[in-house]
Amino acid sequence: MCNDSGYVPGEIPAAYLDFESGSGKPYPPAPEPLPVPVIDNHTHLDFAPGRAGTAEARAAMDAAEAAGVRGAVQVGTDLESSRFTVRILDDEPRLLGAVAIHPNDAPVLAGEGTLDAALGEIETLAGHPRVRGIGETGLDYFRTGPDGVEHQQYSFRRHIDIAKRLGLALQIHDRDAHEDVFRLLLEEGAPEKVVFHCFSGDAGLARTCNEHGWNMSFSGTVTFKNAGNLREALAVADRRLLLVETDSPFLTPHPFRGRPNASYMVPYTVRFMAAELGADLAELGTQLVENTVRTYGSWDQPPAQ
Repeated sequence: MCNDSGYVPGEIPAAYLDFESGSGKPYPPAPEPLPVPVIDNHTHLDFAPGRAGTAEARAAMDAAEAAGVRGAVQVGTDLESSRFTVRILDDEPRLLGAVAIHPNDAPVLAGEGTLDAALGEIETLAGHPRVRGIGETGLDYFRTGPDGVEHQQYSFRRHIDIAKRLGLALQIHDRDAHEDVFRLLLEEGAPEKVVFHCFSGDAGLARTCNEHGWNMSFSGTVTFKNAGNLREALAVADRRLLLVETDSPFLTPHPFRGRPNASYMVPYTVRFMAAELGADLAELGTQLVENTVRTYGSWDQPPAQ
């Protein structure tokens, strides 16, 4: 198979062939396209050096579409990336967006006295009709020490409130903070649609998500050899709550771990999930699309002119 995007299974897509990834490693070869096109629930197009432009985003989505990935959610993590997200949504109809202040940035902005102003701008940006999520927000106790916990929790509570008032999905970054993430969601009252981005819990946490109707988005990490806890979680997760993502350019699935990631790589993770679940690949793809559209709404609305 080859098309105008230069997509040939087993070869690096043309859009990435001569691209400097920033890691010094080449992009992985293209997978066989999926029989049912799915959606990448979480990507950062602007994180890859030199890719933060309309033409580059279009080329990235052309390669993704050729692989059977018909759309993606472009996710902001600070004001700059959230502004980029809103700009690119007007140019690329295969993208929806999410905007937020990342939990690791919250203590920095609080120290500068600008956190509340930043959160105010996030709410303004979230008014764009193709912004369908608030995220990624949450808690990260791995990269931020105890001194930043109060500011992270304040920021998370504010993001929960914005998502609820605007009727948007909440995309959660949860690293080494499961207990407090669940506590704050319950204290504040979770939005109707919640997504645990790059789900990192075990089977017990998956059952808790099942109980509350919270979506679990699995990334390439579920394919890692040391990720038995994620595979156990996948096995018990309600399939109506399953999503798939790249978190590109990070978390490239096995056997390409350590190389840069992109939305065209989603099929590697979906095929792995289907094999683990003993599921028909096309049926799983259909379920993933239904879950994603239920969470974010339709991709078919044209971008604003």
